[in-house]
Amino acid sequence: MDTAFAKNRYHDAPRAADFTIDQAWDTYSAAEHDRWDRLFRRQSEITKGRACAAALEAMGRLELSPSGIPHMGRLSDRLEAMTGWRLVPVAELVPDEIFFNHLANRRFPAGAFIRPEAEFDYLQEPDIFHDIFGHVPLLANPVFADFMQAYGKGGQRAMRLGQLHNLARLYWYTVEFGLIQEADGLRVYGAGILSSPDETVFALEDASPNRIGFDLKRLMRTKYIIDDFQQTYFVIDSFEALLEACYQDFGNVYAEVKDAADIEAQDVLPGDRVITRGSHAYFDAGGRKG
Repeated sequence: MDTAFAKNRYHDAPRAADFTIDQAWDTYSAAEHDRWDRLFRRQSEITKGRACAAALEAMGRLELSPSGIPHMGRLSDRLEAMTGWRLVPVAELVPDEIFFNHLANRRFPAGAFIRPEAEFDYLQEPDIFHDIFGHVPLLANPVFADFMQAYGKGGQRAMRLGQLHNLARLYWYTVEFGLIQEADGLRVYGAGILSSPDETVFALEDASPNRIGFDLKRLMRTKYIIDDFQQTYFVIDSFEALLEACYQDFGNVYAEVKDAADIEAQDVLPGDRVITRGSHAYFDAGGRKG
């Protein structure tokens, strides 16, 4: 049996031109709601003292809780009142041009399916838990919400210029796997970390990865790992600093990085602002495949 078909019951759902679907919230099973509740409780405990203040505060304001899979329409009403963003349900990852168009118009495409029990601890594609627990709280922050819209507009331009791979690295190392320096120490804000129990701990507390201060052009040249923990995490000083760094003409940035050599994920360069130089012990042992 094709496991992708088995785990995603929205595979054959009718799609609009923008790839959105009907969440059909009343069709979730009791087991699916229970799975959300268990995921939520576990990750809420793990992110205490590890997630950034903005994410933790927004959880309460958005009324996210272990009380069943959220209804995206009702959650969108609360989110829209804060920052003008809405969630739109989709069956799976959407094409790049569709994704950027949604972001540019303050819509976040969220997967409507929830992971199967067999992939409770880890799955590679984003499901509703990853998208809502991981992404939505930061969309309630006005500064980060503006950054996400700017990213969507930037993506449309990057596609025209053939520089999408560089912009994708910015998304990966910030929106998905970013760390932020707060008064009490490093905290997590990237959705790929926030929604993962193991990576939440690894990103902050393991000696293996590098933690390097955010540098836009350096980041755009850096490769990343899709199916394992990251070898390097980039640290921002604030969401305001991130937005300011990205509110510029990326045409000039692309021109500078276009012909520059890629940087391996584990490398530390002489000009880096090194917060933690990693031991790479985890990766030397083979990572998840070891």
